[in-house]
Amino acid sequence: MGRAPDLIFGLPVPKSSPRDLRETLFFAELGRDDPADVVADAGPPKRGRLLVSPWSRRLIEVPVEGRVSAEAFADRIPSFSRLHSFGSLWSVAGRHFKRYNRFLTVTMPDPPAIMHWSYPVPIRLAGAVNIYTIHDLVPLRLPHTSLENKRLHDRMLRDCVRYGARICTVSEASRRDIIQFLGARDDHVVNCYQAIDPVPILSDRDIAGRLRALFDLAPQGYFLYFGAIEPKKNVGRLIEAYLASEVTTPLIIVGGRSWRSENELRLLGTPGSQILSGAARIRKLDYLPRRMLDVLVAGARGVLFPSLYEGFGLPVVEALARGVPTMTSTAGSLPEVAGGAALLVDPYDIAAIAAAIRALDTDTDLRATLCAAGPTQAARFSMETFSDSLSGLYQSLLSAAPSTGAAPHTPPKAAMA
Repeated sequence: MGRAPDLIFGLPVPKSSPRDLRETLFFAELGRDDPADVVADAGPPKRGRLLVSPWSRRLIEVPVEGRVSAEAFADRIPSFSRLHSFGSLWSVAGRHFKRYNRFLTVTMPDPPAIMHWSYPVPIRLAGAVNIYTIHDLVPLRLPHTSLENKRLHDRMLRDCVRYGARICTVSEASRRDIIQFLGARDDHVVNCYQAIDPVPILSDRDIAGRLRALFDLAPQGYFLYFGAIEPKKNVGRLIEAYLASEVTTPLIIVGGRSWRSENELRLLGTPGSQILSGAARIRKLDYLPRRMLDVLVAGARGVLFPSLYEGFGLPVVEALARGVPTMTSTAGSLPEVAGGAALLVDPYDIAAIAAAIRALDTDTDLRATLCAAGPTQAARFSMETFSDSLSGLYQSLLSAAPSTGAAPHTPPKAAMA
């Protein structure tokens, strides 16, 4: 939108640390492979953990003045005006909500007009209009696919609806769910969709060369799944359907392991066990940097994403934008996001998934049709469209600022977490 937001992180930067050292301490924590605080839900109390106090927390300002060479973090931190942090903020807020049944209040000097919590967390910033993004209701709609404390999560979402000036979401499917299952007013929930980053321009020669050098693959010589390896993503049924399809085109699976990923990957075998003959055509790759993933997506014969439920479905739109034939599911927002530019299958029907894989593998006319339709559909989710939607939401909040107790600024600032 052309404005640099303030950013809030949950990384430990002690308030007792010298001001000119905070930048170093912050980026040291940001660069850790195992971030200390990544979830908001409070799990069972750990032995020796002190009870969380009911008081508000003052965020620690982190002056960023070029002390650290931060080029390596360019894809993780957008341009910003100010940066604040508080150690273990998300878990502290989760424990606070569980203990006191109310959101944790955080404070900062000269707060922005709008505080946009880009994930549902039980926190509010004093002196700002607080809004929350709820991407989906997966923990409540598919409770067997996630680890959240369901009663606590339901209560937190309802309080986001109750106390947030607006709820932002990312599809009409999610908007309907939030209204129907959380009792939100129709005019309180705003769908801004999501945006994809501009597609990098790669020549056919670049794609072929990098696929060969990095992955020993040829263009259009493989199918691709990319995303988390977890129950919601339906990778287990995808593998079973791929094996049942008996296609010889390899399947590449890219994604980090998460909860119950071993169940999803069970047909690939375990160390020391006998591997199914067809499983030799399946390659599993862990997390890849964006530049490498872009090459894999651009060169795929087809992207396979039969998720059980999505609030939006970013991998589908990223594949469509590159003109890659895509198969996805009839669940959640995916038909809405894919439009008529992808094959849709029942994600629980292994035979249907297998048939779609065979169709993508053998039907050149089908692939050509999907290739042509994809970029047009993906253009609906451009950064410009997203910017207009979000700007409209912010302006509507600013016009109502006097009645919400917010302190408007000129120009208005927003903070993101």
